Amino acid sequence: MIVEVNENNLLEAATVHSISWKESHRSFCSEDFIELHSPERQLSYIRNKVDAGSKFFMLVEDAPIGVVSITDSLIEDLYILPNEQNKGYGTSLLQFAISQCTTTPTLWILENNVNAERLYLRMGFERTGKVNSITDKLDEIEFALSKD
Repeated sequence: MIVEVNENNLLEAATVHSISWKESHRSFCSEDFIELHSPERQLSYIRNKVDAGSKFFMLVEDAPIGVVSITDSLIEDLYILPNEQNKGYGTSLLQFAISQCTTTPTLWILENNVNAERLYLRMGFERTGKVNSITDKLDEIEFALSKD
């Protein structure tokens, strides 16, 4: 079941975001930077995004499994708990997020996130050619859902 994040489930969503974000960034961020992303910090991050107009959703089975945010047609914050990955949950959340977009769905990923890229390509997204430099060694790449 996919539910909208609100004050009643915000801490659960922030905890999923924190755990998943830390794991996905562990291989290229310092441990000190990783540890800054506590559930309390991610709670504030999610609340700020919602206050600015984003919609935040959480996938819940017996317990929370993943999160995603949508701002207009920009999909962000797609995170699945590490022990729940490769079970179709990311695909389900992405399909839901796409259904919430009013124009062409777009998203950005770090160039080293090969698992996310594989998912997005499989779901029909294509590179747009837009790139943001995150650091001198790491770029973020934009993808858009193909109109085919």
